[in-house]
Amino acid sequence: MTTSRRDHPAPPEPQRTTEIQQTAHRLVTNIETVVVGKSGAVRTAVIVLLAGGHLLLEDVPGVGKTMLSKALARSIDGTVRRIQFTPDLLPSDVTGTSVWDPQARAFEFHPGAVFGNIVVGDEINRASPKTQSALLECMEERQVTVDTTTHTLEDPFMVVATQNPLEMEGTYALPEAQRDRFTARISLGYPSAEAEAQMLAGHGSLDPISELVPVTDVKEIADLVTTVRGVHVAPAVEQYAVALSAATRTHPRLRLGASPRATLHLVRAARALAVLEGRAYVIPDDVATLAGPVLAHRLLLAADAAVAGTRPDDVVAEVVADVRVPSPGS
Repeated sequence: MTTSRRDHPAPPEPQRTTEIQQTAHRLVTNIETVVVGKSGAVRTAVIVLLAGGHLLLEDVPGVGKTMLSKALARSIDGTVRRIQFTPDLLPSDVTGTSVWDPQARAFEFHPGAVFGNIVVGDEINRASPKTQSALLECMEERQVTVDTTTHTLEDPFMVVATQNPLEMEGTYALPEAQRDRFTARISLGYPSAEAEAQMLAGHGSLDPISELVPVTDVKEIADLVTTVRGVHVAPAVEQYAVALSAATRTHPRLRLGASPRATLHLVRAARALAVLEGRAYVIPDDVATLAGPVLAHRLLLAADAAVAGTRPDDVVAEVVADVRVPSPGS
């Protein structure tokens, strides 16, 4: 997963940085017209989109997880595919299957639900681990292999999955490899009383998604993702991201720390956050701000820590507080 610096796009010019910032703000504003009172979650969703990653929304039913994912998809005017994950869902329903055509005397590939710009995986942890694993190749390599034939997915391609807490009935834990492919995980939480009242006034008589107008298109988003990867990251900031991940691997309250893929996702997300803030370079605060959403869902607690009620987010916050922040110019 290592890449040469020569393979990175050139840093964006100031005007291009401003254009990306304006597009990102339009997306945030547009989504917030239907997802009320959740600015932080909406910003993170847009950051993951610009980072070329995938987003996991975890919370109890009815707080707007699916609404957020649909609003994001509608705002970029791309093809949207929705998969309702259920215990009887098959891997071929996700990836597609080959069907024999008697007239052509050959197998014809029928694409599955994963062929779209934004794939909304609703209640992903209600499907069996075997079906969940059908997304592994899709999310990492942007392709699907069926019967030894490889099919390229759309560009851009983003999985926005929702899941219910594990203590709820009929849920399966996501495999570690599956969680590691999600760039970030966020929880929406219950809205404030004011936001809930505003939702009742605005959503009571119509479907708000049907009124949502796209503010950009998939071609521009694909270009933005490429441009964002050229945002400058100083070696000291890269080492800071590596140090955060390394600290989770030796933490006494964890039995599984962050992977090298997690470090890569952390730096990519930090680049997107920098552009959202109008900068063409990453600062340590960008990395620290995103450490929780990017790292916490990948961590597995040690048995005694789980019994004591420790949360992975608590461990990440402790790591961020303990790891030395690089000084300016270092």
